[in-house]
Amino acid sequence: MQAMPWVLLVASVVGAAFTFNAFRPSRRWQTQGVSFFAGWLTGELALFHLVWQLAAATVLVALGALDAWPGLVGLGVSIGSWAGLVWLQIGALRSARVMEQALQEGLGPDYRAEIAPGLAERMASRPSRFQLLLPFYLRDRRVERVRSIQYAPGAGRRHRLDVYRPRAGVEGAPVLLQIHGGAWVIGDKGQQGLPLMLHLAARGWVCVANNYRLSPRAKFPDHLVDCKLALRWVREHVAEYGGNPDFVVVTGGSAGGHLSALVALTANDPAYQPGFEETDTAVSACVPFYGVYDLVDLFGRHGGPARGAARFERMVMGTTLAEDQAAFERASPIAHVSEDAPPFFVVHGSRDNLVPVGQARRFVAALRARSREPVLYAEVPGASHAFEIFHSIRTAYAVLGVERFLAWLYSAYRARHPEAPAEPVRDIAS
Repeated sequence: MQAMPWVLLVASVVGAAFTFNAFRPSRRWQTQGVSFFAGWLTGELALFHLVWQLAAATVLVALGALDAWPGLVGLGVSIGSWAGLVWLQIGALRSARVMEQALQEGLGPDYRAEIAPGLAERMASRPSRFQLLLPFYLRDRRVERVRSIQYAPGAGRRHRLDVYRPRAGVEGAPVLLQIHGGAWVIGDKGQQGLPLMLHLAARGWVCVANNYRLSPRAKFPDHLVDCKLALRWVREHVAEYGGNPDFVVVTGGSAGGHLSALVALTANDPAYQPGFEETDTAVSACVPFYGVYDLVDLFGRHGGPARGAARFERMVMGTTLAEDQAAFERASPIAHVSEDAPPFFVVHGSRDNLVPVGQARRFVAALRARSREPVLYAEVPGASHAFEIFHSIRTAYAVLGVERFLAWLYSAYRARHPEAPAEPVRDIAS
């Protein structure tokens, strides 16, 4: 048992390192990936980390860890780490206020009064305790998932999508198109956006999640073309699954945030619709999470050493910024901002160490300077990249905020289109 004091010291230092990293994630390209994963799980699951650290310390103290000075030092380090974890959780609770502030600033202080009664009654008022206790349980008995529908006949296996809809049945429901992230080189339709899709589908939405071709085999704009092909499928077939093809909101995170913003800002651009130029690819709104909006800025200022940046540039773009800056500009949502942009709700974490939060700030400023539609921005305090992939208190408040934005939008749509079903979902079990 003489080793117990040292075991407590080592365990305490490791736990404290995770806590510190959640506050100050590394932005150095050599370590940012490891730092992201450690900070992501710690920041979003702070109370879970607090429980395991308390449990480990209790066992070690019972085994005599405080019989020597290393154990006493370790306990002091642990107490500091625990205080940090509590502070992380308090920061996560601030997300509710930030989301509501973004909604009031973008839509007006009385925006809730403009939400149609039927939609307002269906909205959730608070996070689910069940989801907070089981953060990785990404299912909902009220939701049916129709898997792997081919959305581009004769195309490859990546041209498939899933549909999430109320199990009770639905007709003429609003539609959400979810585009996954993964740095344009990895990712799958069943891995991301699930808390938002399950929440909305349980309340009367039809949600569609698509795959697309990945780099290095695919080069931009192949990814964007595929997402527009998925949108074409929505236009032509989503009514068969209970959706309204005339009201489609696009969303996605990271690379999916980049692609969803491009889908919204390049509506009906024939350059990105080869062979289906006549398809209407306009969307009703866009909700990008922690997206990349300016590739020139990202690689020019934040790309790290030229060797590492050039390798990634060639994988996704097929060229480098130095060789063809115009190609990077065309692939940047910020370069496509215009007065015809649809409503946007941009969401980004303040501690994102993979995509600098400055990307979102500049993109929002550009949208607000040009767009005639509402532009909302929520800078989620303490949030890392990919913060809303699983359930957490921060995820819950982000989902509830986005739900209110979408309910406001759909209420305005119904006011303009009285023929739209007032209550598309037939029955919702709570």
